[in-house]
Amino acid sequence: MVDEDDPTARRTDDESARRAVAAVWRIESARIVATLTRVVGDFGLAEDLAQEALAEALEQWPGTGVPRNPGAWLTTVAKRRAIDGWRRRERYDDRLAAIAHDLEAEQRQAADAPPWDPDRIDDDVLRLVFTACHPVLAREAQVALTLRVVGGLSSEEIANAFLVPTATVQQRIVRAKKALADAGAPFEVPGRDEFAARLAGVLAVVYLVFTEGHAASSGGDVLRPDLAREAMRLGRVLAALVPDEPEPGGLVALMELTAARFPARVDAAGDPVPLDRQDRTRWDRTLIAHGRAALARAERVAGRRDRGLGPYALQAVIAECHAVAPSVAATDWPRIVAAYDAIARIAPSPVVELNRAVAVSMAPEPDGGPAVALALVDALADDRRLRLSHLLPTVRGELLARLGRASEARAEFEEAARRTRNDRERAVLLAKAAGA
Repeated sequence: MVDEDDPTARRTDDESARRAVAAVWRIESARIVATLTRVVGDFGLAEDLAQEALAEALEQWPGTGVPRNPGAWLTTVAKRRAIDGWRRRERYDDRLAAIAHDLEAEQRQAADAPPWDPDRIDDDVLRLVFTACHPVLAREAQVALTLRVVGGLSSEEIANAFLVPTATVQQRIVRAKKALADAGAPFEVPGRDEFAARLAGVLAVVYLVFTEGHAASSGGDVLRPDLAREAMRLGRVLAALVPDEPEPGGLVALMELTAARFPARVDAAGDPVPLDRQDRTRWDRTLIAHGRAALARAERVAGRRDRGLGPYALQAVIAECHAVAPSVAATDWPRIVAAYDAIARIAPSPVVELNRAVAVSMAPEPDGGPAVALALVDALADDRRLRLSHLLPTVRGELLARLGRASEARAEFEEAARRTRNDRERAVLLAKAAGA
């Protein structure tokens, strides 16, 4: 209890309660909102009720302490708020009876309830993930809603992560809830006939969040580790929810193997360090081990289902080649080229072809080398999907520099600097242009 005559003690308990609420919400938000959505039948109302329960926790926990099962406490408070709302509207219907029955059962079991288990995942969470990534929503709305209700991030945190105003994120979330309500989107895992397509959309949202953390598209930082970590957490949750699907595990492997290089990806000034200059002793060996284990599991699942690896698992194969190589020269570049060939067959894109060209440039001659790669890059020059991207002139500049064509390389680096929206990356490209 708080000593009401001691303002320092009150502040300490308030701060402790806020930290506890934030931690519980980050871990438990998906389960809480998912359970409430199933009970009240309204996604938007469920999140509102959960937020009201959070506010009550901030009021009560400084005095009473954090309950033994904080997630269940928040869920119960939210359900009671729902009952109060229905009573005010005189809606004594079957839904009210059902939720009241749930509360009575929970109270009977409270004494014998097991300790809070933050790793427990249930089917309601899977329904919530698919609801947040429903195809009726635009991709920006899917990302915002997923980070809010599945990831437990606040609107301010999402806005800071993507460098947009908080009001923009709030509007996206409000519009997304309205769109789901207007479309009558069911709170359910899609049927077998559309599961694969919907799962691909969910994975794309998680990967988009990670990509923004791994290579910030704008602003003054190369990396946004918090955003990347949140994507990895979401990926692990999803992989645990659908253990018989290989691609979620493949995505987890890709993210972990890629994130393992974060400690060496920027220098002390925050500038990007290219792969060939990174101190590999600084790579996170624990993440590499976890990523390789996740990839091995994905390969086993794919083998049991008599399916080839998907694009995320194949990209994880590439990341593993880098992770285990002692140097750039000792990297298994032919295996990386073969992996890109496989990706191009199942998920063709100009970016895949561009990355393949980079791998070809590092492979042994006569099938590889910068001259062979330059021809592949030049074949992509007219692709409208790369017209505004800085990637193509960046790669072309590197290849031209390796071939000794300095003035052409300088022009490409300058063009790439004009196209990028990331301040750090622009500075590096201009430095390369000056060096050329």
